Amino acid sequence: MDPKVPAIQVSNVDVRLRGQLVLDGVSFSLEQREFLGLIGPNGGGKTVLLRTLLGLVRPERGEVRIFGKPSHEARSLMGYVPQFARFDVDFPVSVKDTVLTGRLGSAGFQLRYTPQDREIVFDILRKVDMYDQRDTQLGKLSGGQMQRVLIARALAGRPKLLLLDEPTASLDTKVGLSFYDLLKTLAKDLTIVLVSHDVGVIAEYVQVVACLNRRLHYHHSKELRSEVIQEVYGCPIELLAHGHAHRVLGPHGGEE
Repeated sequence: MDPKVPAIQVSNVDVRLRGQLVLDGVSFSLEQREFLGLIGPNGGGKTVLLRTLLGLVRPERGEVRIFGKPSHEARSLMGYVPQFARFDVDFPVSVKDTVLTGRLGSAGFQLRYTPQDREIVFDILRKVDMYDQRDTQLGKLSGGQMQRVLIARALAGRPKLLLLDEPTASLDTKVGLSFYDLLKTLAKDLTIVLVSHDVGVIAEYVQVVACLNRRLHYHHSKELRSEVIQEVYGCPIELLAHGHAHRVLGPHGGEE
């Protein structure tokens, strides 16, 4: 894979769902091994954008390319952690068996896992600090442990791009920060797009920030300014830093 090819190239994308314009002229480029934080209000189109990157939603207009390929042809290069993972807490499945499901794409039609599949899973569980819990039943995990397992499952297919939709929404602050530390480590080898409402923490951990509310405000920068956040969220916002560095964005060029 050519390292000079952008991981993500989105050009003038419109998406309309049930007659409503959800994404309006969205354009941005993300280089390989960059870590993007995507913020914006509920209903602003963040999840739709992730699904468009995954090739699950087809744009009405515009183009999406992942590592130079049309998005629907690049699904094997992407891992996805959805916003809500619903499961039966009493279902008798272990951590390692859950993560192994991420290898189904390589298991063939007989759905048989190879010793190599299992070694890949064990290596990933070590990376996300869940190897010691590999035989634990899924329903016995804490929220933070569960999120690590879901990331491990997404990584099991060895993606080049990891997409995460509000992965810390149900976690307390301490656990959430530990989770961000994990993502920062993973970003050394992966391109990551993280959707979050945690504006202050995002500015500390990611490399670049984009603000989405149907239209995308993208500076290829990690700096934040309250006026920009206010424009995107449509209400007065004051940014407070609680032990985390905050950033300041420059003006949006060409806006009235």
